[in-house]
Amino acid sequence: MEYVILAVVIAVVAVGAIAGLVVTGRRRKQLPPRAGTPVVTAPPKAPEAAEEATAEAPPAQAPVEGAEAPAGPAPVEAPVEEVPVEEAVAPPAVEVPEPTAGRLVRLRSRLSRSQNTLGKGLLTLLSRDRLDEDTWEEIEETLLIADVGVAATQELVDSLRTRVKVLGTRTPAELRTLLAEELTGLIGTDADRSLKTARHEDGRPAVVLVVGVNGVGKTTTSGKLGRVLVADGRSVVLGAADTFRAAAADQLQTWGERVGAHTVRGPEGGDPASVAFDAVKEGIAEGADTVLIDTAGRLHTKTGLMDELGKVKRVVEKHGPVDEVLLVLDATTGQNGLVQARVFAEVVDITGIVLTKLDGTAKGGIVISVQRELGVPVKLIGLGEGADDLAPFEPAAFVDALIGD
Repeated sequence: MEYVILAVVIAVVAVGAIAGLVVTGRRRKQLPPRAGTPVVTAPPKAPEAAEEATAEAPPAQAPVEGAEAPAGPAPVEAPVEEVPVEEAVAPPAVEVPEPTAGRLVRLRSRLSRSQNTLGKGLLTLLSRDRLDEDTWEEIEETLLIADVGVAATQELVDSLRTRVKVLGTRTPAELRTLLAEELTGLIGTDADRSLKTARHEDGRPAVVLVVGVNGVGKTTTSGKLGRVLVADGRSVVLGAADTFRAAAADQLQTWGERVGAHTVRGPEGGDPASVAFDAVKEGIAEGADTVLIDTAGRLHTKTGLMDELGKVKRVVEKHGPVDEVLLVLDATTGQNGLVQARVFAEVVDITGIVLTKLDGTAKGGIVISVQRELGVPVKLIGLGEGADDLAPFEPAAFVDALIGD
């Protein structure tokens, strides 16, 4: 019996000891390591293992409503890049050109410089009490300086001599009337100075070629002529066939945009004849009244360029005849302008003359001499830098402006 009790006591003590060891071991695992004790970490997982672990991880639970968010730094929002918004470019406002009727009368003051030599200079000489040979020589010299031309000058002087003798006593008003009649007669009033710019009965637009050497203001004149046509009620297509001069097409297109005229252009240095052909083709497609073609500035000393101008005309005529060929001349060039006129007339059939820069020259007589040289009328004159300073030529109004009051 004693042995049995002893065995039970020993068993109880052993069980207690074992339980204490187990508890002590668990506490050691939960406690942090002592200072100086090396810490052993598990080796890092391979990338594949990390990806597998991530894939196997359960999805994060959605936060419970009303629960406090875990403390931590606030998330930083990425800046939103602002995308610039392109502003719509408004088309240029279409201008309404000034009517051409009576425009030359409104620009009368622009001829003030020409008045001094040709008009008022002649009146001053004719008003002398005694018209001797020296005075008539001065009258003749005045006409020649004004580029009236030798033949026309001699004709005018002879007529003035005869009429002054018949008139006898000469009042200023009588002299003014006399001189106006003689100058108007030399310029001529019977020539057809209208521009043929109306659409043909078959629907084909009228075709106008603008020719001239560089430096006479040809492209600018083409742009102003486009305004003249629009002012007269024509719908216009512009052809920028001056492909050899930088920015000529841009310049003409700007003129066209101001009055709502479409501009046909080609690559810089391209074939001018091709651009001219396409312009007429576009004019036919649009049902335009007039196709206005600005050709390259042709130097009259280069035969090859003049031949190319002839080619432009021939190519355009595949659509139909050319209605107008306008030669632009700088009024300040005098006799050199007549040389240019002769050469151009040999290449293309000039139908009209456009005289520019008549506001800044004393050579208003070029109107008389160029008409006599070519047998072609002056149809337009340029009297300034303004957009509407190109006016239809009216002989009576021109002479009236030259002589003055």
